[in-house]
Amino acid sequence: MPKGYHDRVAFVDLSQGKVWYESYGEAFWRRYLGGRALAAYLLLKHVPKGADPLGPENALIFAPGVLTGTPISGSGRNTVAAKSPLTGGYGDAEAGGFFGAELKNAGLDALVVLGRAENPVYLHVEGGEVAIHPASHLWGKDPLEVEALIKEVHGPQTRIAQIGLAGENRVLTANVIHDLAHFAGRGGLGAVMGAKGLKAVSARASKETLPAYHDPARLKELARRMAKERMERAAGLVTMGTVGTVRPFNLRGVLPSHNFQDGFLEGAEALDGTSLDALGIRIGRDTCYACVIRCKQVVRIEGTGKYDVRPEYGGPEYEGLGALGSTCGVTDPYAVTKANTLCNQYGLDVIGVGVTIACAMEAVERGYLDDEGLGLRFGNGDALIAAIERLARKEGRLGALLALGARRLAEAIGHPELAMHVKGQEVPMHDPRYKRALGVGYAVSPTGADHNHNLHDTAYAKEGKALKELRFYGEDFPPLPIEDLSEAKVRMLWTKTRERGFVNSLVMCDFVPWTPEEWREALHAATGFWLSPEEMLEVGERTLQLTRLFNLREGIPKEEDRLPERFFQPFRKGNPEARLDKEAFGEALRTYHRLAGWEEGVDRERLLALGLEEFQNALA
Repeated sequence: MPKGYHDRVAFVDLSQGKVWYESYGEAFWRRYLGGRALAAYLLLKHVPKGADPLGPENALIFAPGVLTGTPISGSGRNTVAAKSPLTGGYGDAEAGGFFGAELKNAGLDALVVLGRAENPVYLHVEGGEVAIHPASHLWGKDPLEVEALIKEVHGPQTRIAQIGLAGENRVLTANVIHDLAHFAGRGGLGAVMGAKGLKAVSARASKETLPAYHDPARLKELARRMAKERMERAAGLVTMGTVGTVRPFNLRGVLPSHNFQDGFLEGAEALDGTSLDALGIRIGRDTCYACVIRCKQVVRIEGTGKYDVRPEYGGPEYEGLGALGSTCGVTDPYAVTKANTLCNQYGLDVIGVGVTIACAMEAVERGYLDDEGLGLRFGNGDALIAAIERLARKEGRLGALLALGARRLAEAIGHPELAMHVKGQEVPMHDPRYKRALGVGYAVSPTGADHNHNLHDTAYAKEGKALKELRFYGEDFPPLPIEDLSEAKVRMLWTKTRERGFVNSLVMCDFVPWTPEEWREALHAATGFWLSPEEMLEVGERTLQLTRLFNLREGIPKEEDRLPERFFQPFRKGNPEARLDKEAFGEALRTYHRLAGWEEGVDRERLLALGLEEFQNALA
């Protein structure tokens, strides 16, 4: 058995009530590692072409990485993947917290859920075995109550991934909740889980099911290093997390506002972390398994009645403040915090929900959509909250439309131009008029627009840590202006997206500032595998090629690698220099396709070079 692994993947067919296990051997694990690369492999193998994302033929995968559950900071994440009901293509998302580590340390390298249960069930993993339990008594209950009931059965140390009301109702922006306050947010994976009748997956580790590591002392040494150096490396994240970026983005005139029509919103500073602190909304910090950064927000609001929130469901991060706040024109921090908590409680992707509601607000203001008396206008925080309630429950025509996501809502009312999405997934809170290579990254992303497996241009405009680390892979990249879209910038993007594929296969958090050399050291300490920089990028490229194959097979052509037309127009109000030239964008996109071998489908020779020969006829 390879070090760092159990060499054990569990398969559960809910239609037949069967469980079985498969092993793959050391060569397989060195090639795929875990996380995204493993999930992409398993989806291509086990989801038939044309499968209904909400049908029994879809697979739902929980895939920890090789470093998930080790003692080093950032190793608490796992990948959740399926054919996305939001995009119709490859879908995955990562969640932090503690569940992923518990699943790995309970004896599994991955869990693959097939079929559909006749009645609701949950799965429990312990001792390397998976058991199916009835869950009709859990269906319809809030996550807090579900957590308590499952822990009554399996013990207080049990960790749980579950769906909320939105997943049960198959809302296309539903997520998978981990440990109440962490979320596999994008792609509608909670809807897949709900369609399978699967309410939750719980796991409980024991000493007997911990994986054996190649050099456990080295892993502990790395853990101590980050604990000692955390302030030197990541002071901003340690003290504020991501919520301190609202004010500077607004001052730069690039904060997504009014459904991306504007880059500046008067009063948006009320949403910044400093304001949340001054108001007493932000009451503490939370963390994930083994992590010393503690970047997660904890909030509480009491005594307001309609805006009161409990701290168990976590608090808003930058993406939530932007999507539910500025993108909807709402600057009331109490209303935005309440909206964020509702999303977390119901199991909803805050980006998807915020951008969808912003699309609806614009449609209502333009006279294209009946808001059914809700008052759904930019800036109306109470209407935002009411819209989330209707969306989660699919109440009325408006609720049913909102539950479809921005693309389908806009298409249903005959105005697709109002939906800010790529391949059906709503655009995050980083505007491509400002970060232009990131916009190319949105376009080529297999999951639709995503900022986490992407290049942020601002980090590479000056000499510094980001450039030094990117040069680790062999190319002497120079600093390039934020607005640059030259071939050199696209080569940066190509290297960065491959690196992100590697890191998402380890699986490690973006916010813990390990260097590429330290990732390599950690991988060696866990497994004994010593990968060269080129081999690290090859792991990442396997994720890109496999997910591209999946999308092409499911009828998503390269023409879908595009941005909404709005991003080629200047802000109405905001930074006048933030402009994305359509011709330059098109040339950069063609350059990326050439680097990836995607000018015509996929490059079969490249698949062979990456050891993916079993998939070379996947499009036949």
